[in-house]
Amino acid sequence: MPQASVKTKSARIDVRVSARAKDTLQQAARQTNRTVSEFLLEAGLAAAQDALADRRLFTLDAKRWQQFQALLDRPPQAKPRLAKLLREPSRFAR
Repeated sequence: MPQASVKTKSARIDVRVSARAKDTLQQAARQTNRTVSEFLLEAGLAAAQDALADRRLFTLDAKRWQQFQALLDRPPQAKPRLAKLLREPSRFAR
């Protein structure tokens, strides 16, 4: 799990939680020998990286990779309805 080793900290994040949630976080931090801030930062960054990985990285087996490559390599297809839409003025640009 990547660590958030930042030499200078200049930004602050404030979080409001229930007393029960705060107690749970404090217990978890104590069990892992971290401060609540360290615990939240590490857990938050790991969750953020997982969430972003789903949107940046995907893996395919060999057969699906070949299919994907074939789709990318095929010649472009005419899309008359899309071309018409792009020629019309935007309804939002008024």
